[in-house]
Amino acid sequence: MSNTSWLDQIKWNGDGLVPVVTQDSQTRRLLTHAWINRDALALTLAEGRAVYWSRSRQKIWRKGEESGNVQKIRDILLDCDGDTVCYLVEQIGGIACHTGRESCFYQKLTTVEGKPSWQITDPVLKDPSAMYGTRS
Repeated sequence: MSNTSWLDQIKWNGDGLVPVVTQDSQTRRLLTHAWINRDALALTLAEGRAVYWSRSRQKIWRKGEESGNVQKIRDILLDCDGDTVCYLVEQIGGIACHTGRESCFYQKLTTVEGKPSWQITDPVLKDPSAMYGTRS
C-alpha cells in the first residue's frame, strides 16, 4: 500500500477538490465550509493545521496566515461516501470567519409574520480591517 493510498480513497470532484467542513473540536460548532485538494489535505496532516484550496485565488492557503486565526487540527474525518472531509480543530483566537466572527455560519433563517429573513446571530469579535488591512 502506497504512502498516499489514504488520499486515493477520497472521491475528488472533476476539479480535484472535495468540500471540507470545519468544526470546533470541543463545542462541535460549525465554523467554516471550504474546499481542499490532495496537496491541501496532505499539508494539513503534515503541518497539524488547517490548509485549504482557495478557488478564487487558485492556490493553497493556510488558515490564519494573514489573520493569525490558525486552526490546529485535532482530527480529520471522512464521510461515508468518501466525498466530504471534516476538520475538527482548536480555533486559535476564537475567530474563524473573515468577517471577524466566531463562525462563518452567523446568520439564522427566521420567520416573522410569515416572512422568512436572515438574522445575524453572532457579534463581530474583531474588525476585519485589523486582521486583513483593507481586504474584507
